[in-house]
Amino acid sequence: MTQTQDYEQKTRGGKADTLAQFEAPKRSPLGHLQHILHQTPAIVPLVVLIVAVIVFGIINSNFMRVSTLSTIFQQIGIVGVLGIAQTLVILTAGIDLSVGAMAVLITVLMGQLTFRYGMPGELSVMIALIAGTVMGSINGFLVAKMKIPPFITTLGTWQIFLATNYIFSRNETIRSRDIEETAPIMQFWGNTFEIFDARVTFAVVLLIVLVAVMAYVLRSTAWGRHVYAVGDDADAAGLAGVKTDMILIQVYALAGLFCAIAAWVMVGRFGSITPSASTGVLGNIQSITAVVIGGISLFGGRGSIVGMFLGALIVGVFEMGLRMAGADAQWTYLLIGVLIIGAVAIDQWIRKVSS
Repeated sequence: MTQTQDYEQKTRGGKADTLAQFEAPKRSPLGHLQHILHQTPAIVPLVVLIVAVIVFGIINSNFMRVSTLSTIFQQIGIVGVLGIAQTLVILTAGIDLSVGAMAVLITVLMGQLTFRYGMPGELSVMIALIAGTVMGSINGFLVAKMKIPPFITTLGTWQIFLATNYIFSRNETIRSRDIEETAPIMQFWGNTFEIFDARVTFAVVLLIVLVAVMAYVLRSTAWGRHVYAVGDDADAAGLAGVKTDMILIQVYALAGLFCAIAAWVMVGRFGSITPSASTGVLGNIQSITAVVIGGISLFGGRGSIVGMFLGALIVGVFEMGLRMAGADAQWTYLLIGVLIIGAVAIDQWIRKVSS
């Protein structure tokens, strides 16, 4: 071997050794777990849901009946749709405290348009859906263009929607029988059909379809990837050509539309329309709870609609399971509180190890 060949071989070896120093380090078992959870955050709520169903099924055999599981799905119908709205906003590193109040206001608008102003039920529903989109767009404009923090923006609009609700409705309740006779379209999602000896509402089917559609949109379209990019790092997304302000407005507008859909589901679920519906307050808390337990990061940019759906199911399973076990209702709040703190702690751990 000549000196030149020997030099070239050493040089090539030196380059190989240098490059080898930049190879990805081998992950420990804990690192592998972190990586898996980072890529698929819905795994944690899925495991919790499966374990909860098994435990409550052992405690009470009636829990595993199709009718019981069907009831759980029906109970999370409203929260699930509001959870979709909340998920979209939180994925952009925001939060929407107005979703519950917005939904109740839209039910009132829907009812008053028909029973005070004589509009056909179908037209009232259509106007309500448009109104929800407009309300969401206002939130989006204030956040994106006025640069008001989402928490402050939606805290303010929550109060505005709540006050408008009572002023516009004059604190009047519209009875279920009147709605059924005059505008049955408003109660459409409360209609049921039978499957495996269980009665299922159309709202359950709607929720599953919406979850499937939005899961596809967020994961498989350019718009969905832009939503994640804005939540992960809005400045970097802007430098990459993403119209961040437009994405934010679109996200909040779409969230408003889902709030309107949730309002329509609410009328079908409860039958009547009342401005003092508890969903105005609980809707905010429950939708955020479903999002957090579902593994969606409150810091934005990570999580999925499917995770939120699993989170809502976990809440429904715990409430039903503890009720059937004869436990005090306060245990539900205690366990849900533990799950919330645990979910946030896991998210923090994943982010810390990832960095």
